[in-house]
Amino acid sequence: MRKVSLGQSGINVSRLGFGCMGLAEFYGEAVSNNEAEKILEAALDRGVNFLDTADMYGSGRNEEQLSGFLKKHREDVVLATKFAFQRGEKGELLGMSNDPKYIKEACDASLKRLGVDVIDLYYMHRRDRNVPIEDSVGAMADLVKAGKVRALGLSEVSADTLRKANDVHPIAALQSEYSIVTRDMEAEMIPACRELNVALVAYSPLGRGLLTGAYRNESDFGKGDYRMMGNPRFSDGALEKNVSLVDQLAVIAEEKGVSLAQIALAWVVAKGDDIIPIPGTKKISRLDENIGALNVNLSATDIAAIEKAVPPEEVAGARYPESRSSTLNA
Repeated sequence: MRKVSLGQSGINVSRLGFGCMGLAEFYGEAVSNNEAEKILEAALDRGVNFLDTADMYGSGRNEEQLSGFLKKHREDVVLATKFAFQRGEKGELLGMSNDPKYIKEACDASLKRLGVDVIDLYYMHRRDRNVPIEDSVGAMADLVKAGKVRALGLSEVSADTLRKANDVHPIAALQSEYSIVTRDMEAEMIPACRELNVALVAYSPLGRGLLTGAYRNESDFGKGDYRMMGNPRFSDGALEKNVSLVDQLAVIAEEKGVSLAQIALAWVVAKGDDIIPIPGTKKISRLDENIGALNVNLSATDIAAIEKAVPPEEVAGARYPESRSSTLNA
């Protein structure tokens, strides 16, 4: 497994990371701690050392799921987690905070759940516009000085916010959704990241499963899957329209002799070593499939064909419901 630099942090991570969210919540039923550990062990055995979680995934459960694995492999992995969203005892979303005092409390709570002394990459999950970014990043920088955090990250912010934050403390990574069906990062954010030597960590590089070809109609989604709970890409007729685009991409994958997921991930990887996709899965077979994308070489002609097959303007539905769109590009 090839390693790449996590921006200006001096930390090297596997070319493909692992998004842990689905182990605890959102994509159907959660897996047991034992099953979570098995998939994480398999990922590490295959060279994947970059693990991504957040305190809100499963209301802390996802961090707890990692704790047993980390007890055995802490020095072998680069651990990323996040703060901002606040949830109640029943999992209800209570709000969001970037308050400096809250940031330090959230960090201590994550350290305890994870069972570690330091977080390698600590993200602001979303920006609260009511708190100056300089104040929030200042508090995050204090965590670096205290030895609780090694590097700082932001998620779903604007280019202006990224620059202001980087003036306070070097930002190692910006996390945002990026895939062949979500390309709005290309206009301003990717150029800003490259200007500042900030890595782009691409979550949902498989379009929340759309680009695996496994989800073609509502019956393909399991119980409790949030994609069927008002996500615009998968509701009100959008899924049917998007599946037609996926079918065009599948033709290219077949011509290359690879899977649909592999062609989609290979496209992200081909965009540059400073763009690190973090697909997640509950299945070792899918893990192997995802890693296999690193062996798919795309020519300029291949990339042009992929982008022609899935024009951004043809993708149906916003990536988040309108109620959550205010937290993006803040």
